[in-house]
Amino acid sequence: MFEKNLKFAYLLDFYGSVLDGHTEEVMKAYYDDDLSLAEVAEGLGISRQGVRHIIKRGEEQLEFLEGRLALSKRHEALEAISERLKAIADSSGTSETARAELHSIAESILQND
Repeated sequence: MFEKNLKFAYLLDFYGSVLDGHTEEVMKAYYDDDLSLAEVAEGLGISRQGVRHIIKRGEEQLEFLEGRLALSKRHEALEAISERLKAIADSSGTSETARAELHSIAESILQND
Protein backbone atom coordinates (compact mmCIF):
# COMPACT_ATOMS: atom_id res chain seq x y z
CA MET A 1 0.00 0.00 0.00
CA PHE A 2 1.13 3.51 -0.78
CA GLU A 3 1.03 5.59 2.41
CA LYS A 4 1.65 9.28 2.88
CA ASN A 5 4.92 10.18 4.54
CA LEU A 6 4.31 13.61 6.00
CA LYS A 7 8.01 14.43 5.92
CA PHE A 8 7.42 15.11 2.22
CA ALA A 9 4.69 17.64 3.01
CA TYR A 10 7.28 19.44 5.14
CA LEU A 11 9.96 19.25 2.43
CA LEU A 12 7.42 20.45 -0.12
CA ASP A 13 7.18 23.71 1.82
CA PHE A 14 10.90 24.25 1.35
CA TYR A 15 11.48 22.96 -2.16
CA GLY A 16 8.07 22.83 -3.89
CA SER A 17 8.79 25.81 -6.13
CA VAL A 18 11.93 24.08 -7.46
CA LEU A 19 9.91 21.14 -8.81
CA ASP A 20 8.44 21.37 -12.28
CA GLY A 21 4.95 22.87 -12.27
CA HIS A 22 3.07 19.63 -12.88
CA THR A 23 4.94 17.70 -10.17
CA GLU A 24 4.43 20.53 -7.70
CA GLU A 25 0.72 20.68 -8.52
CA VAL A 26 0.25 16.92 -8.04
CA MET A 27 2.26 16.83 -4.82
CA LYS A 28 0.47 19.83 -3.32
CA ALA A 29 -2.90 18.29 -4.14
CA TYR A 30 -1.82 15.02 -2.53
CA TYR A 31 0.00 16.37 0.52
CA ASP A 32 -1.33 19.87 1.18
CA ASP A 33 -4.93 19.34 0.10
CA ASP A 34 -4.91 15.76 1.48
CA LEU A 35 -6.50 14.30 -1.65
CA SER A 36 -6.30 10.60 -2.43
CA LEU A 37 -4.45 9.30 -5.49
CA ALA A 38 -7.81 8.69 -7.16
CA GLU A 39 -9.03 12.23 -6.39
CA VAL A 40 -5.86 13.80 -7.76
CA ALA A 41 -6.05 11.59 -10.85
CA GLU A 42 -9.68 12.52 -11.48
CA GLY A 43 -8.99 16.21 -11.02
CA LEU A 44 -6.08 16.20 -13.46
CA GLY A 45 -7.48 13.71 -15.94
CA ILE A 46 -4.65 11.21 -15.56
CA SER A 47 -4.48 7.68 -14.19
CA ARG A 48 -4.07 6.84 -10.53
CA GLN A 49 -0.83 5.05 -11.43
CA GLY A 50 0.37 8.19 -13.22
CA VAL A 51 -0.25 10.23 -10.08
CA ARG A 52 1.63 7.69 -7.97
CA HIS A 53 4.57 7.80 -10.38
CA ILE A 54 4.69 11.61 -10.31
CA ILE A 55 4.56 11.62 -6.49
CA LYS A 56 7.33 9.02 -6.18
CA ARG A 57 9.52 11.00 -8.59
CA GLY A 58 8.74 14.21 -6.70
CA GLU A 59 9.62 12.57 -3.39
CA GLU A 60 12.96 11.47 -4.81
CA GLN A 61 13.63 15.03 -5.99
CA LEU A 62 12.71 16.46 -2.57
CA GLU A 63 15.02 14.00 -0.81
CA PHE A 64 17.82 14.87 -3.23
CA LEU A 65 17.38 18.60 -2.62
CA GLU A 66 17.27 18.18 1.14
CA GLY A 67 20.36 15.96 0.98
CA ARG A 68 22.25 18.67 -0.89
CA LEU A 69 20.86 21.84 0.66
CA ALA A 70 19.58 20.74 4.09
CA LEU A 71 17.22 23.73 4.34
CA SER A 72 14.67 21.97 6.53
CA LYS A 73 17.38 20.62 8.81
CA ARG A 74 18.85 24.12 9.13
CA HIS A 75 15.40 25.57 9.83
CA GLU A 76 14.79 23.01 12.58
CA ALA A 77 18.16 23.86 14.16
CA LEU A 78 17.34 27.56 14.10
CA GLU A 79 13.93 26.90 15.66
CA ALA A 80 15.65 24.98 18.46
CA ILE A 81 18.08 27.86 19.03
CA SER A 82 15.19 30.33 19.06
CA GLU A 83 13.26 28.26 21.60
CA ARG A 84 16.36 27.92 23.79
CA LEU A 85 16.89 31.68 23.74
CA LYS A 86 13.27 32.21 24.76
CA ALA A 87 13.69 29.71 27.61
CA ILE A 88 16.79 31.52 28.83
CA ALA A 89 14.97 34.84 28.59
CA ASP A 90 12.08 33.54 30.64
CA SER A 91 14.24 31.97 33.35
CA SER A 92 14.26 33.67 36.70
CA GLY A 93 17.05 36.13 37.29
CA THR A 94 16.96 37.61 33.80
CA SER A 95 16.26 41.33 33.73
CA GLU A 96 13.25 42.61 31.80
CA THR A 97 15.55 44.39 29.31
CA ALA A 98 17.64 41.27 28.72
CA ARG A 99 14.49 39.15 28.41
CA ALA A 100 13.04 41.49 25.78
CA GLU A 101 16.32 41.52 23.87
CA LEU A 102 16.59 37.72 23.88
CA HIS A 103 12.99 37.37 22.69
CA SER A 104 13.72 39.87 19.93
CA ILE A 105 16.81 37.92 18.85
CA ALA A 106 14.88 34.64 18.96
CA GLU A 107 12.14 36.03 16.72
CA SER A 108 14.61 37.58 14.26
CA ILE A 109 16.39 34.23 13.85
CA LEU A 110 13.26 32.68 12.41
CA GLN A 111 12.28 35.71 10.34
CA ASN A 112 15.65 35.81 8.57
CA ASP A 113 15.72 32.06 7.93
